[in-house]
Amino acid sequence: MNEHQTNRIAPQTGAAFLLKKGQYLKVTDPQGEQVSDLVCFNAADTKEWLSSGKTLDYSNTLLITQGHKLYSNRSNVMMEIMQDTNGRNDFLLAPCSPETFEIIYGIDSYHPSCFENLYTNLEPYGITPDAIPVAFNIFMNVQFLPDGTLSVDPPLSSAGDYVVFKAAMDLIVGMTACSAEQSNNYRFKPIDYEIWDT
Repeated sequence: MNEHQTNRIAPQTGAAFLLKKGQYLKVTDPQGEQVSDLVCFNAADTKEWLSSGKTLDYSNTLLITQGHKLYSNRSNVMMEIMQDTNGRNDFLLAPCSPETFEIIYGIDSYHPSCFENLYTNLEPYGITPDAIPVAFNIFMNVQFLPDGTLSVDPPLSSAGDYVVFKAAMDLIVGMTACSAEQSNNYRFKPIDYEIWDT
């Protein structure tokens, strides 16, 4: 793989950028055990967005990884996962928000959240808070117990693990270095990403 410019998302922050059809996006966990929430929108029509429900439906699995396609709310392919060195991602749980920290963690003071980091970075592209969908949670390790209970365990990703996506349409992408304690084994670390052409 050729060398490309690495962009770093600092712990508990986010970024947004344009990704053209045919371009590749590599998301790397540089230190290990760090989740990145990813959402995307059709750059030509932001009412088309990444859909957890459609993707899980068409993939017929809860474990989305290399070889799977990520679909929009209109059933169009938005991205394809070309490589995934970790293999464990989540597409069930919503981005952490202020309410997450109040309801789950009992924190009623300000706490950084993926929801805020997504909508504030996507705002220049005309994306409003209400438009933020369920994110594709890269490296997030959600386990499913026999009784249906969900368990958020430490990520299985080691330093240097990565996922490579290929854009199937022009996209507006939002990403974070996740802010939720439980999702990241109670340590906050950066996320790196690179973009290159075909």
